Amino acid sequence: MSMQRVRNIYAISVYVSLAAFDNIVIGLFPPLFSNISRDLNVAISSMGVISAVNILATSFSSLFWGYLSGKYHRKRLIIVGTLIWVVGVFLTAFSGSFIQLLIYQIITGIGLGCVASIGFSALTDYVPYRSRGTVLSLWGMSQGFGGIAGALIASIISTMSSWRLPFEILALIGMLLVVLYFFVDEPKFGSTEPELQAMMKGGQNYAYRISLGQVMTMLGKRSNLLLFLQGFFMNIATGSLIWLPTLYISKIEEIGYGHKTAMIVAAFLFGIFQIGGTLSSFFGYLGDVLQRRSYKARALLTAALVLLTMPLYILLFIYPIDQLSLPDTTNSLQLFVSLIGQLLFNPWILLLFLISFLASAAQSANTPNWLALITDVNLPEHRGAVFSIANLANSLGRTAGNLGMGALLAVLSIYLHSPGDYILTMTLLQLPLIPSALCYYIMARYNVRDIRSVKQTLKRRGRNA
Repeated sequence: MSMQRVRNIYAISVYVSLAAFDNIVIGLFPPLFSNISRDLNVAISSMGVISAVNILATSFSSLFWGYLSGKYHRKRLIIVGTLIWVVGVFLTAFSGSFIQLLIYQIITGIGLGCVASIGFSALTDYVPYRSRGTVLSLWGMSQGFGGIAGALIASIISTMSSWRLPFEILALIGMLLVVLYFFVDEPKFGSTEPELQAMMKGGQNYAYRISLGQVMTMLGKRSNLLLFLQGFFMNIATGSLIWLPTLYISKIEEIGYGHKTAMIVAAFLFGIFQIGGTLSSFFGYLGDVLQRRSYKARALLTAALVLLTMPLYILLFIYPIDQLSLPDTTNSLQLFVSLIGQLLFNPWILLLFLISFLASAAQSANTPNWLALITDVNLPEHRGAVFSIANLANSLGRTAGNLGMGALLAVLSIYLHSPGDYILTMTLLQLPLIPSALCYYIMARYNVRDIRSVKQTLKRRGRNA
């Protein structure tokens, strides 16, 4: 194995690993909503506002970072961005009021916007063209499991101390991991494009950079517009899923367990029920294989799986956590071992796990293929900016899902007892998956034109270098 290949693998590993942290931060909040609201003496619905503001700060700041990624040294930018979110997370642990918490989460979001947009831009210049979906699935999967890790960290550590300790620990780890960036090579624009390989081997660099005048061209591209719309609708549904631990807490309390026990078990269930997300790499690989046969294939494959996600998640919400038998303890290890036993020997819990596996697996097909399509239909210098715009659409969707969850829940809780109000609210918020799948279906025909246009432009630039 060549030294350059080793460096590329290291760089991919660092970006994939650290990409998890934006979702660890997001994942910390839902299990701690009730604890923080009691400590700061604010309504629990206000926690949804904090979460939504963090998401918006991340997405709007990523527009700025994404534009910079097409012009300047990406390694330096991502180090600065990482330091910003570390400071924001550390200050969050010392929040004494709602306003302080809001300000510190805005600072956190500004740093996280850098990790999202510049991390994606840099990663696409390490990933071979034939393996885009497969490798980008690791980046997306790390974010998904980052959210699970955040929920577990929050639930387990907060029961042993306070809600503040998880934020302190995360800030410390983030500061230590910044060091890893110093050993990453600065990625070269277009270094993995087949059309530019002759130019690269000749010692020349891809010199094209983004300008403000090109932004409208990127926005007007049909494939991009449909990717933005698809992400918005998809994230209304997935944005509501951060309330899954709260739903599980409600269900577990309903059958007689205490709040602390319910909080720990709900966090474990939330993590276990996302295991289907490990199939993200398979669906990314499948998208790569099918895309070589037709430029329509990746979009059509993802459309079918996104549509399948909706009934599976609705079934997961409705299905009861029945005959659950747990020890009377708040010891995390004992509860985890007992829960694994339930998964193996309680047919109700086993079937619940199978439903969750299929739902999270179908959902996992979206991220790698969505990321690969953004890469395929855009020039290297445009990818960071387009991703940041797409990430804004995603974040607006997640925000709508979060705020929609709070608003619908407030109304439905008047007429329904918990957990029925959670179940109906989360079910209604899965309906946007229908237009999300439709966007992919329409997009398929425009992908052919836009991908060919990118390849022709790169060939021309490679010859003229």
